[in-house]
Amino acid sequence: LYQMKKVTLFLVTIFFTMGLFAQNRGTAPLAKGEKQINFGAGIYQKGIPTYFSVDFALHKDVTLTPEVHAVFPFPCEKYKGGVMMKADYHWNYLIGIPANWDFYAGARAGVSFGGDIYPDLGIQVGGRWYWSNIWGMNVELAAGTGFGFTFGLSVKL
Repeated sequence: LYQMKKVTLFLVTIFFTMGLFAQNRGTAPLAKGEKQINFGAGIYQKGIPTYFSVDFALHKDVTLTPEVHAVFPFPCEKYKGGVMMKADYHWNYLIGIPANWDFYAGARAGVSFGGDIYPDLGIQVGGRWYWSNIWGMNVELAAGTGFGFTFGLSVKL
């Protein structure tokens, strides 16, 4: 428990520092060539997921996102993890929502492991609310090989 508190404090410090020193680069969604970090936790049909990803803006409306995730299963099954690539279309310009909001939908493909290795395929829909030019909160609902809900923070770089 003590080690977990130290790791959590270290990660919070790192991400807070990144947010303080990151440059203000545009508005939501990301402009072509911009990136942002996303991290958080959630609820998944097979356990409690944690994730870390980086959005790369290929176009003002399109991002490509590599993601790593870990699932802490219940009740006391073996730990599971995975890697995936997500592609999202951001609807902001098409539907005309304010710049501090971001609404997106897309598809995902990857592999999950934890005893067996199996494909992880699906779709997702999500959104963000930016309370500053750098920091935002994100939520995402995913379905496919598994079904889950995640929430966390986004930091523009």
